[in-house]
Amino acid sequence: MLGLVTLIVVSLVIFIAVNALPGDFAQAVLGQGATDEAVAAIRKDLGLDQPYFYRYFTWLGGMLTGDLGVSFAQMNFASNMGGTQLKGVLEQIAPRFMNTMFLAGVTAAIAVPFAVILGVLAALYRNSVFDRATNITTLTSISSPEFFLAYILILFLAVLNPVFPSLSNIFEGMGFGERLEKTMLPALTLTLVVTAHMMRMTRAAIINLLASPYIEMARLKGISPMRVIVVHALPNALAPIINVIALNLAYLITGVVVVEVVFVYPGIGQLFVDSVKIRDIPVVQACCLIFAAAYILLNLTADVLSILSNPRLRHPK
Repeated sequence: MLGLVTLIVVSLVIFIAVNALPGDFAQAVLGQGATDEAVAAIRKDLGLDQPYFYRYFTWLGGMLTGDLGVSFAQMNFASNMGGTQLKGVLEQIAPRFMNTMFLAGVTAAIAVPFAVILGVLAALYRNSVFDRATNITTLTSISSPEFFLAYILILFLAVLNPVFPSLSNIFEGMGFGERLEKTMLPALTLTLVVTAHMMRMTRAAIINLLASPYIEMARLKGISPMRVIVVHALPNALAPIINVIALNLAYLITGVVVVEVVFVYPGIGQLFVDSVKIRDIPVVQACCLIFAAAYILLNLTADVLSILSNPRLRHPK
């Protein structure tokens, strides 16, 4: 219930922010030389002449029933083509969203185990050369702009050493292997961005537990350091690790805009940028709403998993 209320509040913020953008669709379509009468006519056809509160509650009502309207660009195209059948915004976004989910899934499959393993090893060899090198490398990657990392990977893995294609021109019906190959460069870019947070949280959570009495007892029993960390420390450090993983998974869905633009990846981030350029308000609002819903859902999931992983929270006194 709280998540739904939050989403409704966020929808109001999205509506205000999107409608505060300078210019509008009618002006973008007709160009700078358009007459005021022509712009007014298109605005009336699209309902942009209606009061803000009326347009918001109309959109909110449609959102609650699963109808987010029709793209302005598609309505304009259909009118020029003599009544072509229109697709709803959700129907238009669905394949793009699935592409973004595929990219996020590939990235998560690489980044999550990689970050956890690095965090465990960094805690095991605390203050060693490996620990310091890992921290420096991950901090460098997270401090670098996404587009910079993307172009570096393109240079080394697509130009100098053509291992992966530089453009992710994915289309419907493509085989899994080919799709995976074209997704690897953007996935590796996102992996470099999100690994540092998860690795450092894993390391910090485990090191924080190493001074616990039960860890000292396990060491006194002669259990190997690796087994102490993996079997005894890691399960009790899951709550903060799950939270940071969930936040980074949310970023993989909501923060892929720059990476998708660089690699021309046909995901929801690329669609969002294209729609902002032409002020296609229904699509921009729908993209923002999906980003917000994904973030809220993953945060709620993280809270539930954190409670399930902690016996003290599952059975409060």
